Amino acid sequence: MVQITFNPDNSDQNNSTPDRSTELDTCQLESENVQSELAICDFNLKTLNDISRDIYGIVDTDTILKNFLLMFMGNLGLLGGFAMLVDENANNAVYFKSVGFEERDQEALRTGCRQCLGSGIGDNLRTGEPSSLNCASLTTFGIETVFSFTVQPGVEGILGLGSRLMSDIYSEKEKELLETLVNSLVVALKNAKSFESLVTLNRTLEEKNIALNNALENLRGEMKKVEILESVKENLSKFVPNAVSRAIVKSPSGRMPVSQDHDLSVLFLDIEGYTGLTEKLGGSEVNSIVEKHFSVFMDAIHANNGDVNETAGDGLMVLFLDEDRETNALNAVRTALTIQAETARIGEGIYTLYKPIKINIGIDSGIALVGAAKFDSSTGSRWTYTARGSLINVAARIGSMATGGQTLLSRATADRVADKVPLKKLGRFALKNVKDKIEVYELSLESRN
Repeated sequence: MVQITFNPDNSDQNNSTPDRSTELDTCQLESENVQSELAICDFNLKTLNDISRDIYGIVDTDTILKNFLLMFMGNLGLLGGFAMLVDENANNAVYFKSVGFEERDQEALRTGCRQCLGSGIGDNLRTGEPSSLNCASLTTFGIETVFSFTVQPGVEGILGLGSRLMSDIYSEKEKELLETLVNSLVVALKNAKSFESLVTLNRTLEEKNIALNNALENLRGEMKKVEILESVKENLSKFVPNAVSRAIVKSPSGRMPVSQDHDLSVLFLDIEGYTGLTEKLGGSEVNSIVEKHFSVFMDAIHANNGDVNETAGDGLMVLFLDEDRETNALNAVRTALTIQAETARIGEGIYTLYKPIKINIGIDSGIALVGAAKFDSSTGSRWTYTARGSLINVAARIGSMATGGQTLLSRATADRVADKVPLKKLGRFALKNVKDKIEVYELSLESRN
């Protein structure tokens, strides 16, 4: 009789052996998968680090595209590829780099890239399959996948990938890596464009600074000319009548206006007894006295808008050329009143005179030919500005009639100011070289105030 003894422990051990083997195989497989994933991650990180290192420290677009393409193809095992960037903001500037193509094929490849970039092809890498391009000129060069990207508005790029050495299909991890790498390229290109913008802006600012400095130098030169002209003008104003300056300013061509009829008032003055005074005091002393008086007279003349037209030792010829005929006559009369009053004041302080000097004045008003006159001679041309006409002669003759510091007016002048100043009618007088007798009036010095 055979007795079979069943040992449950042995039975359990025998049954557990296959289960443990399967578990070990599963763990080993999982470990291998993890190692593979880690290797892929390590490769991707290394690739990303290598490419980022080669493009992030560069600000030249051409160099960025070149370095990126070389590193990109080397790490992914590509047989050929290209990268193109078109900048519409810089007159459609084109940046193009390719690897794995013959020199003779470059121009056709560039043309195909432009056509492909303009066709609006999107990101074909998202499908993981080679793109079916309509750009025959690219497919003939072995380009299987195209990735388009935008750096900024107006700056578009395209990346073309040829066949691979290891596999024609991109895995999900590879697609993620590709997208990350292209995003890194975009960031690097944005930095380069920003730097280019700064360089361009800096260059523009430098050019503007140079232009500004040149403008400032020109302005300084022009200001220097203005200063010189103002100095000349200030000095000439001592000799040129204000009427001349005003006429030149009003003239569109800046030239001296031609002579024309003008209504004006003319004042002649001279120092009574000038010859005797010179004999008594001497020329130097008399000249000092005359300058002292005439300096004050000039203030009175300019204050009333008058112009000294001629000087002759002890006399002045003054023109009043306002637009209003009554204003002319009134300005001449006011000037005469101020001159007479200032003469009396100055005379009180000059002790070399046994009595104050007397200024005799004659004024006439009417139409005269006023303007520039040119005199040509063998020594050259000379210009003068004066008034010509019978009223000039009348004013001079009336002035020569005055004695003892009188101010005498013609009837034409008296009619214009009679309601403003007290006048005394002296009668009608025959004047030298004047056809008709002239009615003469005397201005009362009490009317000054």
